[in-house]
Parts: sequence; C-alpha cells; structure tokens
Amino acid sequence: MNPSARPRDRGYLRGTLHTPDALLPDGVLAFEGDRITYAGPADGFDDDGWPAPVRIPEGSLILPGLVDLHCHGAVGSDFTTSDADGVRQAVAFLHSSGTTTLLASTMSVPRPELLAAAARLGALAREGLIAGIHAEGPFLSPEHCGAQDPASLLAPDPDFVDELLDASDSELVTMTYAPELPGADDLVDRLILHGVTPSMGHTGASDAVAAASLLSAQEEMEEAGFGGYAARPTVTHLFNGMAPMHHRSPGPVPAGLRAARSGAAVVELIADGVHVDPAVIRTVFELVGAPNVALVSDSMAATGLGDGSYRLGSADVLVGDGTARLSDGALAGGTATLLQCVRTAVASGVPLADAVTAAAEVPADVLRLADEVGALRRGLRADALVVSPDLQLHAVLRCGTFLPLPENT
Repeated sequence: MNPSARPRDRGYLRGTLHTPDALLPDGVLAFEGDRITYAGPADGFDDDGWPAPVRIPEGSLILPGLVDLHCHGAVGSDFTTSDADGVRQAVAFLHSSGTTTLLASTMSVPRPELLAAAARLGALAREGLIAGIHAEGPFLSPEHCGAQDPASLLAPDPDFVDELLDASDSELVTMTYAPELPGADDLVDRLILHGVTPSMGHTGASDAVAAASLLSAQEEMEEAGFGGYAARPTVTHLFNGMAPMHHRSPGPVPAGLRAARSGAAVVELIADGVHVDPAVIRTVFELVGAPNVALVSDSMAATGLGDGSYRLGSADVLVGDGTARLSDGALAGGTATLLQCVRTAVASGVPLADAVTAAAEVPADVLRLADEVGALRRGLRADALVVSPDLQLHAVLRCGTFLPLPENT
C-alpha cells in the first residue's frame, strides 16, 4: 500500500469509519480537493464517476486526523530555538505521524529569544503549517517550573502578552500561567481580551485559588463570545508541573478535575504511560468524561529519534528508554507522538471512541476550529488516519493529500 505515490483531486476510502456519531463497520470517507464530501455508511455513497477506492488493508479503521495542543518539537528540532527549517522538519514528521493539526509550544526563555520564536512561528502559522502558538510560560511558578528555565520566569506582565501578539502577528492561541502569582488575574483578562485561551499550569496554587481562576476565566470567555466548548480555559498537562494532590492539601489538581467535570474547563493529559500512570489516565476519563479531556503529547526534540542528549528550550535533556529527564531527574517533555498516546490510553482501558474524541474533537474545539478539523464530517478538511485494529499507522491524509509515513512507523 502506497497511497502517497498517487496524488489525486478526489478519492475515497472504505473501511470502519469513526464519525462523531458512531463507529460505522462499513463506511466511506470521500474527499475532493482538501474537503470531505461524504462520511457515512457505504450503502449511502454513490460511487458513480469516482475512481476506484484507495486500497487499504482489510480491517482498517479510518480515524480523524489528530489535533495536538501541546508539543515542543520532534526529530531533533525544538520549536523555541530551532530555525524555520528545523521547525518545518519537526512539523512534517508530526503531520506524517498522524498529528495533522498542532500548536507549536514554546518554553520559557529570555524575553528577546521568546519574541524571536514568536515571530518565526507566527510566519509558519500564517502559511498553515501550524495552527498557532502555545506559550508555556514565562508566567509560571518557580517552585513548579519543571523543565522551564527558572531564570527566564517572570511575574505576570500583560504588556508582554501584547508584545508576543505583535511579534507573532496575533498567532498566539493559548498561554500557560500560574494563577497564584501576583497580577495573574490581570494577565488572564488581557489574554481573553485578545482571544487567547488561558491554560492553568506549572502552579502551586491552592484549591480555592485554582478554582476561582478557572471559573473567572470561563465566565469571561463566555462574555467575550468564544462560544461553545471553546469558551473554556484549559489545564496544562494535569498532574505534571503542579503541586500534587493531598487529602489535607488538595492544591490545583482537584480544582481542575471539578472544573472539567462541570464543563467549565478542559484538562490536558499526557497519556504516554510515563507522565501519568495508566490507571490514572482511565480514572480521569471516567471522572470528567472524554468531552472534557484533551490528550496531548508534550513531544520534544527526541520524538521520532532514539535515546541520547537533546535540548528543550534552554535545558539539556537526556533521553533513556524513551523517557526525557533533566540532570536532576525531573521529567522534561515527552517522546511519544499523539497517536502513540491514543494507543496508550486505549491500552489503559479508555474506549477508542473516547480516546479519539480527546485527541481530535475536543482540542479542535479549544482551537475554535471544530468547523474545520477534528472529525470526519462533510465540509471539514480532508484529514484522516488509516490504522490497524491495534492502532498501528497505515496512512495519513492531510488536506486531501496522502503523506509519506515516517521510516520508523
């Protein structure tokens, strides 16, 4: 099977189709140009005048292209520090690995470097290569900075948000912040004013502070007209980079879970089996429901490569047995693709439909792109994955074009 060798203006796939409403055992996904023209049962599709269907392995599943809200790079390139060619190489790998839409996440680095990264990534967003920028900091808690550079962390500064927006030509889409820092409320106000989704993370906030910040952000986003699921803040990689939950000192984790359960927030979850135990992955889905979870990869430069030494922003990272750590042992980003995270979530006991919802539909809604990507539905962009029943990748369709698969697929 080599559909990437056959460019076409129109075509269709036939297999088990994952639609927003049902899993269709005998379904058809048809596309013309970069748009889906039909996604439904095979007996409802008129193939008169169409070329023969694209050959895919028997028993294949057809899933929507995945959407990643949080990734820092791949195949040796880091979105914060690499040049445009390096970023292109990383994005091409991620696209061909099944992540057909993604935000480029930046790390906390010195102000001039972050502004330069915003300008570089903003230009690529305007090309349509990425869906925008996620700034992970620099307004984060020093006590919970993880792999972020402590020397580059700043007190919340709304004017710096304006600078980042100017540098990126308004391609800043989400920003992680610690709600307990002085000035955090004004920062959130400024983010929402500019249509940027605030994401609570890297925080040691108390339960009360975290809950109040998420509720306030959600109410402001509704008033600002974000609309639908997009009128919700997110929680950056729940459990990681934040004070752990304790029954006498709950911290931000239960506040994030309650907000998600009520539909007032979306919690990110790195379902790679390293950052979050499989039992916890399953528990979060059961507690808050798939429509309130966004699976993310938090991928860094080692993704797609082997063990060794890499960079994540300004930090040196050592990868061993696929796990990225700083010299002090702290986790430093992920090395799995988003499809691998979906596979791990399913192996953890999460139903496939729920895992796909959390890796496609929910993040598309957060990006306010639900009418463009994230599902197999007529009129949306022709992004789809062909996978085996055990979620091994067979083919990637992006914008109506089949992409060459990575060598290690």
